[in-house]
Amino acid sequence: MSRKGSEESSGAKHTPSRQELLFVSDNIHKYEEVRAVARELGFDVQLMPGLKLEVQSDSIEEVSRKSAILAYLLVGRPLFVEDAGLYIQALRGFPGPYSSFVYRTIGIEGVLKLLEGASDRRACFKSVATVIYEPFIVVGHGEVCGFITDRPRGSRGFGFDPIFTPDGSEKTFGEMSLEEKNRFSHRAKSVYSALSRLKKMMEQSG
Repeated sequence: MSRKGSEESSGAKHTPSRQELLFVSDNIHKYEEVRAVARELGFDVQLMPGLKLEVQSDSIEEVSRKSAILAYLLVGRPLFVEDAGLYIQALRGFPGPYSSFVYRTIGIEGVLKLLEGASDRRACFKSVATVIYEPFIVVGHGEVCGFITDRPRGSRGFGFDPIFTPDGSEKTFGEMSLEEKNRFSHRAKSVYSALSRLKKMMEQSG
């Protein structure tokens, strides 16, 4: 992938600081979560809205990777994309990679209705973060399992956070502070995995 070609197509050259990364997302809540993780590893993350293109796939890894590549082709600057899904056991993994669409359409109440009478309320959040920092493309994975509550609890976070309680906690994500959530979070795990690997690669190549 040619950074020069991308820079020329954007009409200007940009030489980033070694620790600067763009986070491609329209979700400020995601940004706050990943920025806290990135800061621990010495990265300065800036939000870049309006660049994540909709990629349809049954694989969140494919969505994350393709979205990152498409965004990089547009801006030619070091960046990363994170994509996640909620996998509910009683619903055979639904909504999975379509979690954002399901949240926008039937919402929390719709998912709770689908689970009415279900004795098995186990679920896992899965996340994939893809970082592009030439010449590296680094992918990190994260997962947290727990259960779906019978009603929403808490007003923090976003999406399905108010109905998901991770193993090892009595709180839903919606009841946790950002710091608490990041101790369990699938997103924090995938971003930490990707950025820590990138950091090691940069040190080895430096």
